[in-house]
Amino acid sequence: MLTVQSEGTIPDTQIKPNRSTGGYGFFQNSLVHWMLIAACFLNVGTWLAMAFFVRPVDYPIILHYNVYFGVDIMGDWWQAYSLPGVALVFLLINLSMAYTFYARKERIAAYLFLIAAFFVQLGITIASATIIRINY
Repeated sequence: MLTVQSEGTIPDTQIKPNRSTGGYGFFQNSLVHWMLIAACFLNVGTWLAMAFFVRPVDYPIILHYNVYFGVDIMGDWWQAYSLPGVALVFLLINLSMAYTFYARKERIAAYLFLIAAFFVQLGITIASATIIRINY
């Protein structure tokens, strides 16, 4: 509680570090919070874009295009959904690793896992947008 001489006491609404664990909790840390929100936003956006554009078709679609060789991987329509699926698995693994390292007071390692998860999400979002652009 904060004490003000003329007004009495007012509640202190700020989140204070937990001194027994050496700092803020994992999900109270603002860097963790925003990196996780950004990575989840990209993953959900990728799923929604794939669901909106990729429809069941009878013919194979282009899954990978190379500037030097052209189309080098073709497959069924449902295989395009493997990209956001792998990204989600990678995000969950990195989140659990970041949580483990954060609990062991290895903050920088935890931040690196979260930043890596964000950049993987970004790369897979770009790859999914490329698949959508080439095929539809």
